[in-house]
Amino acid sequence: MKIMFSSDAILGFFFISLICIGLMGNLVLFTLYIDTFLTQSCLKKPIDVIFIHLTLVNVLTILFKLIPDVMPSFGERYFLDDVGCKTTLYIYRVTRGLSICTTAFLSVFQAITINPVNSKWAWLRSKLSMCIYPSFLFFWAINLLIYIHIIETVRARNNFTTAGLGYYAVYCQTEQLEHHYSMAFLNVMVIRDLLFVVLVMWSSIYMVTLLYKHRQRAQHLHSLSLSPQSSPEIKATHTILLLVGCFVFFYCLNNFIAFYFLYLPKKNPEMERITGIISSCYPSLCPFVLMKNKMSQLTSFLSRVTITFSQRTFSR
Repeated sequence: MKIMFSSDAILGFFFISLICIGLMGNLVLFTLYIDTFLTQSCLKKPIDVIFIHLTLVNVLTILFKLIPDVMPSFGERYFLDDVGCKTTLYIYRVTRGLSICTTAFLSVFQAITINPVNSKWAWLRSKLSMCIYPSFLFFWAINLLIYIHIIETVRARNNFTTAGLGYYAVYCQTEQLEHHYSMAFLNVMVIRDLLFVVLVMWSSIYMVTLLYKHRQRAQHLHSLSLSPQSSPEIKATHTILLLVGCFVFFYCLNNFIAFYFLYLPKKNPEMERITGIISSCYPSLCPFVLMKNKMSQLTSFLSRVTITFSQRTFSR
């Protein structure tokens, strides 16, 4: 029992560390973008709105997935009732779906942004900024509707013997659904995920192709007028490609493990916490990938905050 408690506590502290890292990274990034909008409006870009939306979605995903996973590590066996299970699982599923949609939209947005002027997609560049908020509204609507069944089917676990097809966690489980109903829900999720993953892959391959052509052209010209430094657009594209790579890796790994646990004949709710770690890795690491191009702004922001704080301190 002592060994089990020790390993459970270690897992709990790991969850807490992941929550702190994820929240800190996303809130710092969110602060930097808000600071740009408020104090440096000349530097703001339409794509910054997508980054802000992504950071907010990441914060909600981390909170509503990891906090219920932390509590069992410290002996809290009945942390969520029926309402709590419905609320936490519904918000987590919706925000995770929004993360998929927003990442795909970000990738497509950047692919169109770096298009050459003579490209057949160039006409979309002038319309991109007008598509942002309608796209967000569509993403929220579709994900809120897809997971509406959670409110009806999820309940708190009273019987800790778990078997059969369905979702089982430490505190929550789904009621047994009719086969055609559960298959319809899975089909809708698969279609949505495939659509946005295909968009991510297509836009990523397209951006890689554009970057390769740009590099070949630069090497061919050998012009002294070409800067040895990459342009801001190229640096931003590299960052988004890295972000997309992280997303695809953790998304595929999480889905593989989730479907494996879903069809296990005998459930082990403790193993569901493993998917919690994997599904929270992307929203936790995402801000640190994006912050790579924000270091100078972060330094400037911290300097301004320090100067302001010092002035207020000495003026007292």
